[in-house]
Amino acid sequence: MDAILLERPNIDLAEWRQRTQDFEREIGSAILGQYDAIRLLTIATLCRGHVLLEGDVGVGKTTLLRAVARGLGGPYERIEGTIDLMPNDMLYSAYVAEDGRPRVDPGPALAHGENLAVFFFNEINRARPQVHSLLLRMMAERSVNAFRQETRFVHLQVFADRNKVERDETFELPAAARDRFFMEIAIAAPRDRDDRRRLAFEPAFHDADALIQEVPEGLLPYHRLNDLAVAIQRAVAVSPAIENYVLNLWDALRDPVGHGIVIENVDVSRLIIGGTSPRGFSALVRAARARAWMEGRGSVVPEDVRAMFPSVMGHRIFFAPIYEMHRDRLAPALHAAVFDAIPVPA
Repeated sequence: MDAILLERPNIDLAEWRQRTQDFEREIGSAILGQYDAIRLLTIATLCRGHVLLEGDVGVGKTTLLRAVARGLGGPYERIEGTIDLMPNDMLYSAYVAEDGRPRVDPGPALAHGENLAVFFFNEINRARPQVHSLLLRMMAERSVNAFRQETRFVHLQVFADRNKVERDETFELPAAARDRFFMEIAIAAPRDRDDRRRLAFEPAFHDADALIQEVPEGLLPYHRLNDLAVAIQRAVAVSPAIENYVLNLWDALRDPVGHGIVIENVDVSRLIIGGTSPRGFSALVRAARARAWMEGRGSVVPEDVRAMFPSVMGHRIFFAPIYEMHRDRLAPALHAAVFDAIPVPA
């Protein structure tokens, strides 16, 4: 992202806001009841950030990510996380040719060379830590070394999903890998009864492949998104009051006891062991700017920061092991307590 920010793009932001609205509308027509997730995915895309979805089995995580990838257009690859997957399986494809001789071709990560736009890792928690390490390199540096050369992925966006039900033969992502995801988004079944009725009874929603094909390809052209990301960040202002607000939130997470943070049945002094990093809060500000732009505003307001906080910061705040197993309950409680402790600027 730092190298990208050196560019000076010429972007018509009004035109691109309309394109972004069209993108959300078309994805929402194919994926019912996931408006919030679609908005978050769009914001991550506008910030050129990688995304991890998690949720129960069968709630549409994979279909949603495939629809978003189609809306972005460009070369797309997908790999399935399995317990026997090895790092080289991402880079190389070995087979026996028709002449009976072994051949090695570029694997999924390299099949499109430097033009790869979206790399989708399905069931990421089924893959081994060695695979996570290679994926981390791709995400952090947007490059890999293979075939005696370095391949750089200028346009790469990584999407991954995992389900929270399966525990056998799975591997939790290390802190460093989770931190490289710009957002971690929870996906649940739609709450609206009519959406659930349509998903259950309308044949159109029984064929995921057909639904995805209905999304126009390249609504947000992938090869222009780096320039768009730069333009948005430069166009949306952050006032001194908002800067102070974000820094105060940061201070509260670094010293929750000193800021009077209280959570029932939790020793707050032992709760957080890491994760309140400059990278995380930089991502929070970038996401807040993108949200403000999508809402048609030229400056960030406190609600932008608060709306982005759970998805951008939630997975970056690491709890002590005794509390980690209760993350689903404690993370929202911590966020709420921090917001209560820090006054919102007028």
